[in-house]
Amino acid sequence: MKDKTKRILALLGAIVILISALLPMIFAFRKGENSRGEFMAVLAVAIFVPIFAFLCMMVYKTLRGDRREPHSRIKNVIFDVGNVLMLFDWPGYLKSFGFPEEKYERLADVIFRSDTWNQRDKGGRPEEEYVQEMVDACPEYEEDIREIMRRSYECIHPVEYSASWFQFLRTQGYRTYILSNYCAYMLPKNRKDMDFLQWADGEVFSCEVNLIKPGEEIYELLLSRYHLKPEECVFIDDREENCATAEALGIRAIRFKNFPQAAKELEKLLSVK
Repeated sequence: MKDKTKRILALLGAIVILISALLPMIFAFRKGENSRGEFMAVLAVAIFVPIFAFLCMMVYKTLRGDRREPHSRIKNVIFDVGNVLMLFDWPGYLKSFGFPEEKYERLADVIFRSDTWNQRDKGGRPEEEYVQEMVDACPEYEEDIREIMRRSYECIHPVEYSASWFQFLRTQGYRTYILSNYCAYMLPKNRKDMDFLQWADGEVFSCEVNLIKPGEEIYELLLSRYHLKPEECVFIDDREENCATAEALGIRAIRFKNFPQAAKELEKLLSVK
């Protein structure tokens, strides 16, 4: 929520509380058969409104978490998902099928190392078309390809630190965002494990906007959608080319290798512990 909107809402709230406080004084001087009942009703409103407003404020703070102003130039932390906030373990998933090494490598090339897999993240086409492209590239393994793709969401796993990382950054005053390549078939199935999303201030998934990293357009979309200044942002991604695009746009970047390394670099950049 923008500061201007917050100020307007605060002013409206103050006016409502002021009116509720003045009403009992007005009704106290009324005369008539129902004046006492009206006075008591207005008095109850005058007592209830401030209490209700206070409770609403406390509920909002509890649900959203306390946030203070950051001490760093950086105000926004933008995260990739795969191999940053979630484990993208396609090698382990593919090995679980028990294929011989030669077949494993062939399927890895046709599926996970293919351009079709990357274009699948961009979206805009039915899932079956991407699967069929892979089958056409290796028809002798059609049955295996279809089964691997049917269960492809199983190659993504949650990690323990993601939600607490988001919560910590929020308590330090930083806003958090998601900028991730993700396919339309897997995203709904994996969302239930993305508990960090409840703490995010915004998100852009490639399949929902038909743009993919490392193209500049998807970064620019995130910046414009949430009114972010590049120089106030840091981007965390596991791929060098994605970090390079961020830096070309004036966004600081941290290449994620593991959580302790990325957290330490972010701590140094933000000067928080």
